[in-house]
Amino acid sequence: MDHQPDLPQAALEALQGAMRGRLLRPGQEGYEAARAVWNGMIDRHPGAIARCIDVADVMAAVRTASEYDLPLAVRGGGHSASGLAICDGGLVIDLSALRGVRVEPAEGSVLVAGGCTLGDVDHATHPFGLATPFGIISTSGVGGLSLGGGQGYLTRRYGLTIDNLLAADVVLADGSFVTASAETHPELFWALRGGGGNFGVVTAFRFRCHPVARVMAGPILYDLEATGEVLRWFRDFMPSAPESLNGFFLVGTVPPAPPFPEALHGRHVCGIVWCYCGDQATADSVLAPVRAFGRPLLDGLHEVPFPALQSVFDPLYPPGLHAYWRGDFFNAITDEAIAVHERFAEVPTPLSAMHLYPIDGAPQRVDPDETAFHFREANWSAAIVGIDPDPANADRIRDWAVRYWEALHPSSAGGAYVNFMMDEGHDRVRASYGENYARLARLKARYDPHNLFRHNHNIPPASPA
Repeated sequence: MDHQPDLPQAALEALQGAMRGRLLRPGQEGYEAARAVWNGMIDRHPGAIARCIDVADVMAAVRTASEYDLPLAVRGGGHSASGLAICDGGLVIDLSALRGVRVEPAEGSVLVAGGCTLGDVDHATHPFGLATPFGIISTSGVGGLSLGGGQGYLTRRYGLTIDNLLAADVVLADGSFVTASAETHPELFWALRGGGGNFGVVTAFRFRCHPVARVMAGPILYDLEATGEVLRWFRDFMPSAPESLNGFFLVGTVPPAPPFPEALHGRHVCGIVWCYCGDQATADSVLAPVRAFGRPLLDGLHEVPFPALQSVFDPLYPPGLHAYWRGDFFNAITDEAIAVHERFAEVPTPLSAMHLYPIDGAPQRVDPDETAFHFREANWSAAIVGIDPDPANADRIRDWAVRYWEALHPSSAGGAYVNFMMDEGHDRVRASYGENYARLARLKARYDPHNLFRHNHNIPPASPA
């Protein structure tokens, strides 16, 4: 297929003249690498990629896109399972060169540039014995994960990523620059906390940090046939567990590599990946009921530096894999839902998985209307992920994920975590913001009335009253 750029030459010349970074065009060195995202299923060819090296470059790129009405996408860390960080034919603002991190240990905060990955932040904060709640794969981009909400190992104790956001530097749709916080541009700050990339390009985030250095963590795996038994125990145990203990349930395949024993390599299993971030003196007593349950095939719990846990999945999921995701929030794990999990537990390919994350605790102490992230009463967040390196298996993994989701969705809370969504249509976006959607649409009309930032899980501007 011929992917010729449709961008006006005048726009490209004006932008290159205004930037210090490179403007990559098809056929130029670096273009192919710059258009790739983590999900190998995404194969889009932008007309140009603006490799921004500072905020002024971002402002110039946004102004050019606005002036010439160019299709625009924003690429942060480049994980982008949905592929919405890349557009065909249009302009991509690439933040990957904005990678600075500055820790303020006395204040317990960290300033993070918009192109950083989770690993960049962990590397900077860990020497100070600090961490910010993020996700579970260190190669994920801070920007996309944070703007969608952000859930991971520290969620039950310290909240979602957005609950720890103190301020954000934003380039708006007219190319102007503002800092949004509870004190300045508070409505924009509200929208950024869960509203995705709809409101501007975030060039820097300031997060609150917490004292986390070493954790007790690792998987406890069970036979796949125990899926129902483990889930019933898990749903009853987690709500009463200390918030310093987090664990996500999974179904998947044991990787054929250390530290897993050779006898388990390639075996279909269910299990829970645990993380205890509390006082290490009480770790044994907190984890005693976890270790006493069931008949595990493997108890992998051990003490590790927190960044080691954050990066443990990185080698399993390198860039270029073909992936298709579906997700939903759940108020409860019903018996009907457990029957669905048992039915679909045997994954179609070795890297495919289903993860069920607890999101009770600290996130539920934030009111549903306090941030754009709506599903504060949900107790669980599910991700169904079909993954394989072979593009020939794309239909197979997509079919499994969709059928699994369709069977599970009736027991859901009705909406999804946007970071676990593909490009699934406007109704799914609206459902995921619930009662906050109307306010988001009004703010979109205020900050981006022409919907320049639309290559995302889009919230169109509300029509004038």
